[in-house]
Amino acid sequence: MSKNVRELEVLFNLKFSNFAILTRAMTHSSYAYENNCLSNERLEFIGDAVLDLVVGKFLYDNIPESEGVLTKKRAQEVCEEALYNYAKSFNLGDYLLLGKGEETSGGREKPALLADAFEAFIGAIYIDKGLNEVYKVAEKIIFPNIKRNLHKEDNDYKSKLQELLQSDKRSLKYEIISETGPSHDREFVSRVYMDDFIIMGEGKGKSKKEAEQNAAYATLQKLADNREK
Repeated sequence: MSKNVRELEVLFNLKFSNFAILTRAMTHSSYAYENNCLSNERLEFIGDAVLDLVVGKFLYDNIPESEGVLTKKRAQEVCEEALYNYAKSFNLGDYLLLGKGEETSGGREKPALLADAFEAFIGAIYIDKGLNEVYKVAEKIIFPNIKRNLHKEDNDYKSKLQELLQSDKRSLKYEIISETGPSHDREFVSRVYMDDFIIMGEGKGKSKKEAEQNAAYATLQKLADNREK
């Protein structure tokens, strides 16, 4: 059973002119299919673009780095894992409208589903209230997290590995080789190949992207160890 969506207005001091758009932002496609109504998928699209802008502007104002560094940092702060963490920080999953199957399979805890819902939430605020109101969420949920991570080492290991090997014109491919656990608590194992057939490393994660990053990290560590020998 989902919580009253109006609690989200109170939490972020928002007042929607068209409250239906907030309800739509919380409507997963499974619920929309069962109840013949609109899902939040179109709002995800606009929310994704708005988050890129808002996070990009914040990074531009706060770190004096090159375009390449800013681009990587923005990607890190709006990736699925980051969006999932933003959503979890205020229990966004509790407000979702889910179909019966998605509800029983633990949909309220699925990283990809929550990440999409957060984008839709942002999209709804932008469409109904404009960019200034989006900042109410950003200043409470997103920016404090970015500030904590501002000077942490970049953990985009896939890009680092690609940069390391691109001078040799080697290609990389990632493959999910196993999925285990219940649907609400999956564990993925990714393997990274060089030139399609040379196994370089493996990594585990709660999402496919996290598993791929950990596979890239394991490969970087192995290459570093080999250089030291």
